[in-house]
Amino acid sequence: MDTKLYEDAAKKLKILAHPYRLCIIKGLLDGGCNVSKIQACLQIPQSTVSQHLGKLKDAGIIEGKRKGTEICYQVVDEESAKLIELLVKSRSSSE
Repeated sequence: MDTKLYEDAAKKLKILAHPYRLCIIKGLLDGGCNVSKIQACLQIPQSTVSQHLGKLKDAGIIEGKRKGTEICYQVVDEESAKLIELLVKSRSSSE
C-alpha cells in the first residue's frame, strides 16, 4: 500500500476543508479575481482573505499573477477544481 498517495490527498483535503477557502476557490473558478473582490464578496477582513489565499498558494492549489498594481489569482490544481465543482454542483442540485 502506497501511504504517500493517501497522505498527499489528506493534506490537500485539510487545506480545502474550510468554508472560506471553498468559497474562494469556487469564486476563482468562476473567473479569477483579486483580494479586494474576494474580500467584498465574503465580507471578511482583507487580512483574513490574504491568510486563506496564502494557504491555498502554499499548497499549490492557486497561483497569483501580477497585473499592474493588483494580483489576480486563479486555480491551477485540476484535482481541487474538479472536487470543488463536484461538491458545489451536487449541493446546489439537491436544494
